[in-house]
Amino acid sequence: MSDYDPDETVAREDLCRFLSACYYEPAAEFVEEKLFDNMLIAARRLDPYLAEHARRLGDAFAAQDIETLLVDYTRLFLGPVQALASPYGESWLSSTASTQDNPPLAVLDLYSQGGFEIDEEFRERPDHVAVELEFLYLLIFNQNRAVGAGKSDEAATTRSLQQRFLAEHLGAWIAPFAAAMASGAQSAFYRELGALTERFVRMQAGMPTLH
Repeated sequence: MSDYDPDETVAREDLCRFLSACYYEPAAEFVEEKLFDNMLIAARRLDPYLAEHARRLGDAFAAQDIETLLVDYTRLFLGPVQALASPYGESWLSSTASTQDNPPLAVLDLYSQGGFEIDEEFRERPDHVAVELEFLYLLIFNQNRAVGAGKSDEAATTRSLQQRFLAEHLGAWIAPFAAAMASGAQSAFYRELGALTERFVRMQAGMPTLH
């Protein structure tokens, strides 16, 4: 008997892409597009602790003005001297510097295997947390589509690639990254975002989660 649950699988897709969006500059569009309402709907289908973090995330965004969040965003992810929570995987996986001209080849290879292409106009490095979450979304989406179409071999291949990506990349660095967000953030919004992201990634990777 299959344990395929269409509602749950779509919720995983949705939550992943909503989380990715939160790692771009905070903007009024987050509310206008009902980002946090939709995130809460998806989280409730998956896990009560995810739902609680999602609820608090939306409340924290509503309670803070955009300018203050932008200041925290800059401190955490950009600098001015050194980012308190570098959003790049390479910062947490090794001491080897990675730049736009010298990207992390391992993650690019996985992107290629998954059919994931980054827009030429995108100016961030390919191991940015938002990009890795977008890739994870694509893998979840493709696996779900293959399962729904009865293509078991394709689904298994995509699932295997997803597990490798989580083991070698996003899942390997999300915990220290979230911890850095928790200690460095001045706003509740970014503390909750880090906690929610870590819990979701660990759940997707099949790793134990702490309440």
